[in-house]
Amino acid sequence: MATRYLRSSAVLAKQLLKCESKHKISCQSRNLSLHECDSMGLLKSAGIAVPEFRVASTKEQALEVAEELAQKGNKDVVVKAQVLAGGRGKGHFTSGLKGGVKVVYSAAEAADLADQMIGHNLITKQTGEAGRICSKVMIAERKYVRREFYFAITLDRKHAGPVLIASSQGGMNIEDVAAENPSAIITQPIDIMEGVTDAIAERVAASAGFYDDGLTQAVDTIKKLYDLFIKYDATMLEINPMAEDRKGNVLCMDCKINFDDNTEFRQKEIFALKDESQEDARDSKANAAGLNYIALDGTIGCLVNGAGLAMSTMDIIKLHGGSPANFLDVGGGATAEQVTTAFELITSDPNVNAILVNIFGGIMRCDIIAQGIIDAAQKLSLKIPIVVRLRGTRVDDAKALMAASDLKVIPCDNLNEAASMIVKLSSIVELAKDSNVKVNFELPI
Repeated sequence: MATRYLRSSAVLAKQLLKCESKHKISCQSRNLSLHECDSMGLLKSAGIAVPEFRVASTKEQALEVAEELAQKGNKDVVVKAQVLAGGRGKGHFTSGLKGGVKVVYSAAEAADLADQMIGHNLITKQTGEAGRICSKVMIAERKYVRREFYFAITLDRKHAGPVLIASSQGGMNIEDVAAENPSAIITQPIDIMEGVTDAIAERVAASAGFYDDGLTQAVDTIKKLYDLFIKYDATMLEINPMAEDRKGNVLCMDCKINFDDNTEFRQKEIFALKDESQEDARDSKANAAGLNYIALDGTIGCLVNGAGLAMSTMDIIKLHGGSPANFLDVGGGATAEQVTTAFELITSDPNVNAILVNIFGGIMRCDIIAQGIIDAAQKLSLKIPIVVRLRGTRVDDAKALMAASDLKVIPCDNLNEAASMIVKLSSIVELAKDSNVKVNFELPI
């Protein structure tokens, strides 16, 4: 199951650096993605050459900024939907408009296109059928380029540091280039202590195909991009294309940057640019509650403490023929309120037929989990079966709490038996749904 990386570069990073996992959730949603306009703004502030651009949130603003660019001699502009998804150019809007990146030749045309983008969902291969809302557009001057290149910086576990990636074949789907012509991809590991020297930048730029004055400009651009990457704790920076225009100027025509969520405490200005409307509401709620949550496409909700135990729980559910509906790790210091929020997240998925709670109490106390389950059951009026396996710290207190409540759950001390039971119960609920039959579970503790 994919992890909500919203950029095509994430796929490239997996192909090039082979960081895939069995469940494809090892790269959990830990990378803040910014809109292109915000990323381009960071480049511009770092002294990196980019096309002149403006941002508009209404049709009227689009007309105004397009006219402003026209007064500077840029009558031809590019209107780009600001949606955190790859494949914008090949997507379509719920308004009926085809394509999220359009070249126009007048301010009036720019305003008309912006009106068909803003307030409508853009649907691409990465967004799913519902698409993602477009709340603003980026209007940039049109540049006439002679050559297009690809450039990226990403973190590579193998080399334990950043790696520069470049290619002479920019402006196209770089994943296809990597698959069809691997030799066209240049990779250069970087010593994090040394950084990108002139010699390294020149070697990468020359290998990509820059020469003469273009080579000098590319070297300067690459060094500045790396400095920006380090300064803002980025995990990925992608320029596609880096271009040389007909005047010989080297520019970054498009930019995508991801940032490590763990650095939010020192990158407050960057994280203030986060667009919550582009995220799954459940992800935002989980982040706010301090929970590690990833929605999957199964029917059995999982509430577990610890990532390793969560993975094992998912595996044993699969072993018994079931399918997990989520990855949810409440961590070692969860409160009863967080447990209640966890149940809200799980039950917000209409596909969930049953819930398996699997807690090994070390730092995490079982009685806190039990209180959270009780609070959630009362608040949410849970009607689906819940199998609870509690082991460890204060497990007897937890069992006493649940016994004293009106909560109807199925206790099980053996994980294998618990997994087998939850898969069977989920199947019963699924059959009942298919037959439009209501099933009540009245099993005492």
